[in-house]
Amino acid sequence: GGSGSGVIYKIDGDKAYIVTNHHVIQGADALEIVLSDDTRVEATLLGSDLYTDLAVIEMDSQYVDFAIEIGNSDNVHVGEPVIAIGNPLGMYLSGSVTQGIVSGKQRAIPQDFNGDGIADWQAEVIQTDAAINPGNSGGALINMEGKLIGINSMKIAESAVEGIGFSIPVDDAVPIIEELEATGYVTRPFLGIEAYSLDDIPSSEWRSTLNLPRDVDGGIYIRSIEGLSPADTGGLEPYDVITHLDGQPIYNIIDLRKHLSSEQEVEDTLQITYYRDGEKLETTVELTSLEY
Repeated sequence: GGSGSGVIYKIDGDKAYIVTNHHVIQGADALEIVLSDDTRVEATLLGSDLYTDLAVIEMDSQYVDFAIEIGNSDNVHVGEPVIAIGNPLGMYLSGSVTQGIVSGKQRAIPQDFNGDGIADWQAEVIQTDAAINPGNSGGALINMEGKLIGINSMKIAESAVEGIGFSIPVDDAVPIIEELEATGYVTRPFLGIEAYSLDDIPSSEWRSTLNLPRDVDGGIYIRSIEGLSPADTGGLEPYDVITHLDGQPIYNIIDLRKHLSSEQEVEDTLQITYYRDGEKLETTVELTSLEY
Protein backbone atom coordinates (compact mmCIF):
# COMPACT_ATOMS: atom_id res chain seq x y z
CA GLY A 1 0.00 0.00 0.00
CA GLY A 2 0.91 3.63 -0.38
CA SER A 3 -0.55 7.06 0.24
CA GLY A 4 -0.68 10.44 -1.42
CA SER A 5 -2.86 13.51 -1.62
CA GLY A 6 -5.71 14.57 -3.88
CA VAL A 7 -8.06 17.43 -4.72
CA ILE A 8 -11.85 17.22 -5.07
CA TYR A 9 -12.38 19.44 -8.10
CA LYS A 10 -15.93 18.62 -9.24
CA ILE A 11 -19.27 17.32 -7.96
CA ASP A 12 -21.72 16.08 -10.59
CA GLY A 13 -24.89 14.41 -9.34
CA ASP A 14 -24.05 11.37 -7.24
CA LYS A 15 -20.36 11.44 -8.22
CA ALA A 16 -17.43 13.48 -6.96
CA TYR A 17 -14.19 13.71 -8.91
CA ILE A 18 -10.66 13.84 -7.51
CA VAL A 19 -7.41 14.67 -9.27
CA THR A 20 -4.14 13.25 -7.97
CA ASN A 21 -0.81 12.11 -9.40
CA HIS A 22 -0.38 9.15 -11.73
CA HIS A 23 2.51 7.83 -9.65
CA VAL A 24 0.33 7.88 -6.50
CA ILE A 25 -2.16 5.36 -7.93
CA GLN A 26 0.17 3.51 -10.31
CA GLY A 27 -0.15 -0.26 -9.85
CA ALA A 28 -2.92 -0.01 -7.25
CA ASP A 29 -5.42 -2.89 -7.02
CA ALA A 30 -7.87 -0.84 -4.92
CA LEU A 31 -8.28 2.82 -3.99
CA GLU A 32 -9.56 4.31 -0.76
CA ILE A 33 -10.18 7.97 -0.07
CA VAL A 34 -9.63 9.30 3.46
CA LEU A 35 -11.52 12.56 3.96
CA SER A 36 -10.65 15.32 6.42
CA ASP A 37 -13.02 13.84 9.07
CA ASP A 38 -11.32 10.42 8.67
CA THR A 39 -14.26 8.99 6.71
CA ARG A 40 -13.01 6.23 4.41
CA VAL A 41 -14.67 5.80 1.02
CA GLU A 42 -13.94 3.36 -1.80
CA ALA A 43 -13.05 5.01 -5.09
CA THR A 44 -12.66 4.05 -8.74
CA LEU A 45 -9.85 5.05 -11.09
CA LEU A 46 -11.20 6.66 -14.27
CA GLY A 47 -7.87 7.17 -15.97
CA SER A 48 -4.28 8.35 -15.57
CA ASP A 49 -1.50 9.84 -17.68
CA LEU A 50 2.18 9.00 -17.20
CA TYR A 51 3.49 12.06 -19.03
CA THR A 52 1.69 14.76 -17.06
CA ASP A 53 1.65 12.64 -13.87
CA LEU A 54 -2.11 13.16 -13.45
CA ALA A 55 -4.90 10.76 -12.55
CA VAL A 56 -8.68 11.13 -12.08
CA ILE A 57 -10.60 9.20 -9.42
CA GLU A 58 -14.37 8.92 -8.95
CA MET A 59 -16.20 8.51 -5.62
CA ASP A 60 -19.71 8.79 -4.16
CA SER A 61 -20.62 12.46 -3.71
CA GLN A 62 -22.77 11.92 -0.61
CA TYR A 63 -19.61 12.29 1.49
CA VAL A 64 -18.56 15.57 -0.14
CA ASP A 65 -19.93 19.04 0.60
CA PHE A 66 -18.07 21.15 -1.95
CA ALA A 67 -15.29 21.16 -4.53
CA ILE A 68 -12.31 23.47 -4.78
CA GLU A 69 -12.55 26.53 -7.01
CA ILE A 70 -10.27 26.37 -10.05
CA GLY A 71 -7.95 29.32 -10.48
CA ASN A 72 -5.74 30.50 -13.34
CA SER A 73 -2.08 29.48 -13.40
CA ASP A 74 -1.15 31.67 -16.38
CA ASN A 75 -1.85 34.76 -14.28
CA VAL A 76 0.45 33.66 -11.47
CA HIS A 77 3.37 36.02 -10.80
CA VAL A 78 6.87 35.16 -9.60
CA GLY A 79 7.06 36.19 -5.93
CA GLU A 80 3.35 35.67 -5.35
CA PRO A 81 2.58 33.82 -2.07
CA VAL A 82 1.14 30.30 -2.38
CA ILE A 83 0.04 27.51 -0.03
CA ALA A 84 0.61 23.77 -0.47
CA ILE A 85 -1.80 21.34 1.21
CA GLY A 86 -1.32 17.59 1.51
CA ASN A 87 -0.27 14.60 3.56
CA PRO A 88 3.55 14.72 3.87
CA LEU A 89 5.15 11.46 5.02
CA GLY A 90 1.79 9.70 5.42
CA MET A 91 -1.65 10.01 6.93
CA TYR A 92 -0.48 10.87 10.44
CA LEU A 93 0.47 14.33 9.12
CA SER A 94 -2.62 14.65 6.93
CA GLY A 95 -3.88 18.09 6.01
CA SER A 96 -0.52 19.77 6.52
CA VAL A 97 -0.26 23.31 5.17
CA THR A 98 2.99 24.96 4.06
CA GLN A 99 3.47 28.45 2.65
CA GLY A 100 5.96 29.83 0.17
CA ILE A 101 6.19 31.90 -2.96
CA VAL A 102 6.17 31.21 -6.68
CA SER A 103 9.87 30.86 -7.49
CA GLY A 104 9.46 30.38 -11.24
CA LYS A 105 6.97 29.76 -14.03
CA GLN A 106 7.09 27.50 -17.08
CA ARG A 107 10.06 25.51 -15.83
CA ALA A 108 10.82 22.62 -18.22
CA ILE A 109 12.04 19.66 -16.15
CA PRO A 110 13.38 16.60 -18.07
CA GLN A 111 11.66 13.30 -17.18
CA ASP A 112 13.19 9.86 -17.72
CA PHE A 113 10.44 7.25 -17.35
CA ASN A 114 12.28 4.10 -18.38
CA GLY A 115 15.59 4.78 -16.62
CA ASP A 116 17.74 4.70 -19.76
CA GLY A 117 19.32 8.06 -19.02
CA ILE A 118 17.50 9.78 -21.91
CA ALA A 119 14.69 12.24 -21.24
CA ASP A 120 11.34 10.96 -22.51
CA TRP A 121 9.38 14.11 -21.69
CA GLN A 122 9.81 17.58 -20.26
CA ALA A 123 7.29 18.55 -17.60
CA GLU A 124 6.14 22.17 -17.56
CA VAL A 125 5.82 23.16 -13.92
CA ILE A 126 5.47 25.98 -11.43
CA GLN A 127 8.45 26.15 -9.08
CA THR A 128 7.76 27.06 -5.46
CA ASP A 129 9.71 27.11 -2.22
CA ALA A 130 6.71 25.88 -0.21
CA ALA A 131 7.72 22.59 1.46
CA ILE A 132 6.52 19.64 -0.67
CA ASN A 133 7.50 16.24 0.71
CA PRO A 134 6.71 12.59 -0.12
CA GLY A 135 2.98 12.17 0.52
CA ASN A 136 2.23 15.71 -0.72
CA SER A 137 2.03 14.35 -4.25
CA GLY A 138 -1.35 15.09 -5.79
CA GLY A 139 -2.17 17.80 -3.28
CA ALA A 140 -3.27 21.35 -3.97
CA LEU A 141 -1.18 24.42 -4.59
CA ILE A 142 -3.50 27.36 -3.96
CA ASN A 143 -3.23 31.12 -4.17
CA MET A 144 -4.23 33.62 -1.49
CA GLU A 145 -7.84 33.53 -2.76
CA GLY A 146 -8.01 29.81 -1.99
CA LYS A 147 -8.19 28.89 -5.68
CA LEU A 148 -6.40 25.89 -7.15
CA ILE A 149 -3.45 26.90 -9.33
CA GLY A 150 -1.43 23.68 -9.37
CA ILE A 151 -1.19 19.99 -8.49
CA ASN A 152 1.94 19.24 -6.47
CA SER A 153 4.23 16.42 -7.61
CA MET A 154 7.23 14.94 -5.81
CA LYS A 155 7.93 12.61 -8.74
CA ILE A 156 8.97 15.49 -10.99
CA ALA A 157 11.57 16.59 -8.44
CA GLU A 158 12.94 13.00 -8.28
CA SER A 159 14.76 13.77 -5.04
CA ALA A 160 14.11 16.00 -2.06
CA VAL A 161 15.89 19.33 -2.53
CA GLU A 162 15.37 21.98 0.09
CA GLY A 163 13.47 25.04 -1.06
CA ILE A 164 12.51 23.67 -4.49
CA GLY A 165 9.12 22.08 -5.13
CA PHE A 166 7.21 21.59 -8.36
CA SER A 167 3.55 21.82 -9.21
CA ILE A 168 1.67 21.03 -12.42
CA PRO A 169 -0.06 24.26 -13.60
CA VAL A 170 -3.83 23.96 -13.39
CA ASP A 171 -4.30 25.50 -16.86
CA ASP A 172 -2.31 22.59 -18.30
CA ALA A 173 -3.99 20.05 -16.01
CA VAL A 174 -7.64 20.86 -16.80
CA PRO A 175 -7.65 19.62 -20.44
CA ILE A 176 -5.87 16.42 -19.35
CA ILE A 177 -8.34 15.92 -16.50
CA GLU A 178 -11.29 16.37 -18.85
CA GLU A 179 -9.88 13.84 -21.32
CA LEU A 180 -9.17 11.32 -18.56
CA GLU A 181 -12.75 11.74 -17.33
CA ALA A 182 -14.14 11.14 -20.81
CA THR A 183 -11.91 8.36 -22.15
CA GLY A 184 -9.58 7.16 -19.40
CA TYR A 185 -6.43 8.02 -21.35
CA VAL A 186 -4.79 10.87 -23.24
CA THR A 187 -4.15 10.84 -26.97
CA ARG A 188 -1.57 13.37 -28.10
CA PRO A 189 0.19 14.10 -31.39
CA PHE A 190 3.68 12.60 -31.42
CA LEU A 191 6.73 13.98 -33.21
CA GLY A 192 9.43 11.78 -31.65
CA ILE A 193 12.27 14.09 -30.65
CA GLU A 194 14.21 14.93 -27.51
CA ALA A 195 14.91 18.63 -27.83
CA TYR A 196 16.18 21.52 -25.73
CA SER A 197 16.12 25.29 -26.02
CA LEU A 198 19.07 27.06 -27.57
CA ASP A 199 19.05 29.20 -24.42
CA ASP A 200 20.32 26.14 -22.53
CA ILE A 201 23.72 26.36 -24.27
CA PRO A 202 26.20 29.24 -24.60
CA SER A 203 25.49 31.53 -27.55
CA SER A 204 29.03 30.95 -28.81
CA GLU A 205 28.06 27.33 -29.48
CA TRP A 206 25.21 28.52 -31.70
CA ARG A 207 27.82 29.62 -34.25
CA SER A 208 30.79 27.31 -33.67
CA THR A 209 29.01 23.98 -33.17
CA LEU A 210 25.56 24.40 -34.73
CA ASN A 211 26.71 26.82 -37.45
CA LEU A 212 23.62 28.96 -37.08
CA PRO A 213 23.38 32.24 -39.00
CA ARG A 214 23.50 35.38 -36.87
CA ASP A 215 19.89 36.28 -37.69
CA VAL A 216 18.63 33.19 -35.81
CA ASP A 217 17.62 34.46 -32.36
CA GLY A 218 16.17 31.29 -30.86
CA GLY A 219 14.85 27.79 -31.38
CA ILE A 220 15.23 24.23 -30.13
CA TYR A 221 18.05 21.86 -30.97
CA ILE A 222 17.41 18.14 -31.37
CA ARG A 223 19.44 15.89 -29.09
CA SER A 224 17.97 12.55 -30.18
CA ILE A 225 15.25 11.14 -32.43
CA GLU A 226 13.11 8.06 -31.86
CA GLY A 227 13.40 5.50 -34.64
CA LEU A 228 10.49 5.29 -37.11
CA SER A 229 8.89 8.37 -35.56
CA PRO A 230 7.48 11.20 -37.73
CA ALA A 231 10.69 13.18 -37.13
CA ASP A 232 12.78 10.21 -38.26
CA THR A 233 10.77 9.57 -41.43
CA GLY A 234 10.73 13.31 -42.10
CA GLY A 235 14.53 13.38 -42.35
CA LEU A 236 15.36 15.27 -39.16
CA GLU A 237 18.68 14.51 -37.47
CA PRO A 238 20.33 15.20 -34.10
CA TYR A 239 21.68 18.78 -33.82
CA ASP A 240 19.16 20.12 -36.31
CA VAL A 241 17.71 23.37 -34.93
CA ILE A 242 13.96 23.86 -35.28
CA THR A 243 12.91 27.52 -35.44
CA HIS A 244 9.33 27.40 -36.76
CA LEU A 245 6.35 25.04 -36.81
CA ASP A 246 3.70 25.87 -39.42
CA GLY A 247 5.33 29.29 -39.72
CA GLN A 248 5.11 30.04 -35.99
CA PRO A 249 8.35 30.68 -34.07
CA ILE A 250 9.41 28.04 -31.52
CA TYR A 251 11.83 29.00 -28.74
CA ASN A 252 11.64 26.11 -26.26
CA ILE A 253 10.14 22.68 -25.64
CA ILE A 254 7.08 24.29 -24.04
CA ASP A 255 6.33 26.15 -27.28
CA LEU A 256 6.64 22.83 -29.13
CA ARG A 257 4.30 21.00 -26.77
CA LYS A 258 1.73 23.81 -26.80
CA HIS A 259 1.72 23.86 -30.59
CA LEU A 260 1.26 20.09 -30.80
CA SER A 261 -1.45 19.95 -28.13
CA SER A 262 -3.47 23.04 -29.02
CA GLU A 263 -3.13 23.33 -32.79
CA GLN A 264 -2.44 19.80 -34.03
CA GLU A 265 -4.23 16.46 -33.98
CA VAL A 266 -3.14 12.93 -34.79
CA GLU A 267 -2.62 12.44 -38.55
CA ASP A 268 -2.32 16.20 -39.13
CA THR A 269 0.60 17.38 -41.23
CA LEU A 270 3.20 19.61 -39.60
CA GLN A 271 5.54 21.92 -41.50
CA ILE A 272 8.93 22.17 -39.79
CA THR A 273 11.48 24.89 -40.54
CA TYR A 274 14.96 24.01 -39.31
CA TYR A 275 18.67 24.68 -39.79
CA ARG A 276 21.36 22.09 -40.49
CA ASP A 277 24.99 23.22 -40.77
CA GLY A 278 23.84 26.77 -41.39
CA GLU A 279 21.40 25.86 -44.15
CA LYS A 280 17.71 26.67 -43.76
CA LEU A 281 15.54 23.66 -44.65
CA GLU A 282 11.90 22.61 -44.47
CA THR A 283 10.16 19.27 -44.13
CA THR A 284 6.56 18.17 -43.69
CA VAL A 285 5.65 15.24 -41.44
CA GLU A 286 2.44 13.42 -40.57
CA LEU A 287 1.96 13.21 -36.83
CA THR A 288 1.22 9.86 -35.21
CA SER A 289 -0.45 9.21 -31.86
CA LEU A 290 1.01 8.70 -28.42
CA GLU A 291 -1.42 7.10 -25.94
CA TYR A 292 -0.87 6.43 -22.23
